[in-house]
Amino acid sequence: MSFLHKKGVRPSVKVYLIDALSSMALGLFASLIIGIIIKTIGDQAAIKFLSEMGTTAIGLYGPAIGVAVAYGLKAPPLVMFSALISGAAGASLGGPAGSYIAAVISVEVGKLVSKETKIDIIVTPLVTIFIGFSVATLVGPGIDYVMKGLGSVIMWGTEQRPILMGVVVAVLMGLALTAPISSVAIALILDLHGVAAGAATIGCAAQMVGFAVSSYRENKTGGILAIGLGTSMLQVPNIVRNPLILIPPTVAGALLAPVGTTVWIMENNASGAGMGTSGLVGQIMTFTTMGFSVSTLIKVAMLHFIGPAIISLLLSEYMRKKGWIKLGDMKIHTGGEVHEKA
Repeated sequence: MSFLHKKGVRPSVKVYLIDALSSMALGLFASLIIGIIIKTIGDQAAIKFLSEMGTTAIGLYGPAIGVAVAYGLKAPPLVMFSALISGAAGASLGGPAGSYIAAVISVEVGKLVSKETKIDIIVTPLVTIFIGFSVATLVGPGIDYVMKGLGSVIMWGTEQRPILMGVVVAVLMGLALTAPISSVAIALILDLHGVAAGAATIGCAAQMVGFAVSSYRENKTGGILAIGLGTSMLQVPNIVRNPLILIPPTVAGALLAPVGTTVWIMENNASGAGMGTSGLVGQIMTFTTMGFSVSTLIKVAMLHFIGPAIISLLLSEYMRKKGWIKLGDMKIHTGGEVHEKA
């Protein structure tokens, strides 16, 4: 055990399902997600250069995952650079899930052999790449099949029971977005799309817009931007202190998701399903999926912004009057004070 600690290998749920998965999300954003955005702009504006740029970025999501996971696991340089190959192999054979698993295992094994021999420059990349490619070959396709199968069940369930499953998907994905878990990675690993992805987007948007609006008196405009366009994860320390503050945005997502699965049908793709309103990626992907129209714009405005804002504000104000939420309970800190001076 002391050897593992010395090599920086500390197996735990936090390390693999929070740290590594969150880093994976960054890798996905820097390749697949931003690539789709660039390609969409290029296609819509008929700019071939941007379309080709976006296509290139999309095609390199596997290597990006490999390097991102290695960074998240604090791998030494040779392991990190070799993980690029592990991620690429995992992506080609097992999709995002295969890429993640191949990267995690190869990086951890690579860290164990790193700087243990006099020919480290050969041994470390050789072992890291060998393990990564072996894992990708042996378990990648199976993992990808299971994850996509689970995603298919979720999407089928949402279509069969749009009200119930819409609520379940919205609430769970919304909570994943606010928690230190990557909702983006989950959506991509499960390959969520269609109505299920639309419900997930509503749930995630409700968390971000809901927290941004209901915490306005504490955080002012800076908080609106940091939470509403950044991440509702900023509220995690406050949620630990008072879990009741989760109720308004969660209820908003639960109430609005069925509207998006039965009345105003909302769809999305896997890249936007877990993004909420972060950088407006969820909305960009919604337009990419449903088409750019006035009808879609109205649906997005009502279900992603106006609806969550109104429901969360009304409910949070009611809870404040009851004393369940007190002034300061939703005050955020981002290394500096996120507020405006009166």
